[in-house]
Amino acid sequence: MVKTTERRDRQREALVLAAEKAIAEKGLSGLKARDLAEAIGCSLGAIYNLVQDMDELVLRVGSRTLARLDAALAEATKGSASASSGDATDTLIAIAQTYCAFARENLQLWRTLFEHRMAEGSIVPEWAISEQMTMFRYILAPLRALQPRASEPELILLSRTLFSAVHGVVMLGLEEKLVAVPAAALDGQIEALVRVIGKGLTPGA
Repeated sequence: MVKTTERRDRQREALVLAAEKAIAEKGLSGLKARDLAEAIGCSLGAIYNLVQDMDELVLRVGSRTLARLDAALAEATKGSASASSGDATDTLIAIAQTYCAFARENLQLWRTLFEHRMAEGSIVPEWAISEQMTMFRYILAPLRALQPRASEPELILLSRTLFSAVHGVVMLGLEEKLVAVPAAALDGQIEALVRVIGKGLTPGA
């Protein structure tokens, strides 16, 4: 039984890695169950003994993407105490620029985090929601330094607003939409945006 479980776990890991490779190379639309089965050497039906459905598989790939983003953000904020409003703003800039760099370097996998839609009638499992929400802890810490009197619900809402602002600039810039910030100017404009927001949030500024 133990060997069977271990073999199944290895197959599931191989399946997730194959799906990650397919998405990185071709985007979410390039993810095909038949190709994955061939890649890991199993039958098409056997895939659904490893994951419940393709939605779960995409979420498992997303989990790996979020883990790497988490590591990048942890490195970017390492040693940051956010003791003053200036430090907090610099930390938010580092977070935003790290997010942009990660998106640029992992474009298809990053896009999949936002493009994927669950099948009708399905809901995102709690473990996936929890992984997504933990990313906001990096934004919340400096926001607490900028807004020490704000309540936790207010800070959470503010963190989502700040993320949405930066994400929108990054998404349009990397997609090279007509109204987007040119890709070469993204880092500088992200810094300018976050610095203005940080100044606006600083008491007495």
